[in-house]
Amino acid sequence: MKGILQEKLNKIESIRPEKFAFVKKIEALVPHYSLVGDSVFFSKDYFPWAEELEANWQVIRQELDQIMVYADALPNFQDISPRQHRISPDNLWKTFFFCAFGYRSQTNCERCPETAKLLQKIPGLKVAFFSILAPGKHIPEHRGKHKGLIRCHLALKVPEPKENCWIRVADQIAHWEEGKTLFFDDTFPHEVRNDTNDYRVVLFLDIARPLKFPLSLVNWLVNSLVGISPIVQVAKGNHESWEQQFEKMLR
Repeated sequence: MKGILQEKLNKIESIRPEKFAFVKKIEALVPHYSLVGDSVFFSKDYFPWAEELEANWQVIRQELDQIMVYADALPNFQDISPRQHRISPDNLWKTFFFCAFGYRSQTNCERCPETAKLLQKIPGLKVAFFSILAPGKHIPEHRGKHKGLIRCHLALKVPEPKENCWIRVADQIAHWEEGKTLFFDDTFPHEVRNDTNDYRVVLFLDIARPLKFPLSLVNWLVNSLVGISPIVQVAKGNHESWEQQFEKMLR
């Protein structure tokens, strides 16, 4: 089993986006075409839809609480996306996916209908899931590979003491606040720690970076290619397998 997993990881790693020179060239152009600037963290003022998301955070939290009853049965991130095994080989990072690059989990959206409705209103949404970190979880430093995306965390459950639960992006440390969004560029090196005795949960979003034409069109193409890549197709298959197992467990 370990050999099969490693073979799958090697295959996925071989087609990582940074292997393509044109992706690096696009990344170099992003600061000049970005409509939201080029920084580590971003003001939510650039993203008007964040207001409605924050205004309804308790609605989302209520649906999350129903899911958290089954926290132990939720898939580890690396169970869905094998490449995450590099930064999370344990069972302390659970996920509950709604969508990812064109794939939509119909059953998960039906379990959280109000959350799903709110997600449909977010322009350029590429990825959305509940990111659930168990007590003591540490995600070591890593970086995203596509500067055409911006990451958003809507904090839903932040354990105390808040000082022991944080994210560092580049040389800046931030703490989540329940009901508030946090926008950042994940291509900067970043790490996460939950050194508390409770779960930390955010609604994890990746959105297409607002860009001027013609880079906006190029970015759309890159994100479309990601959607049909083996990386996403493997994750889709893994998630569908988990859904079937989860449904059997609930019967």
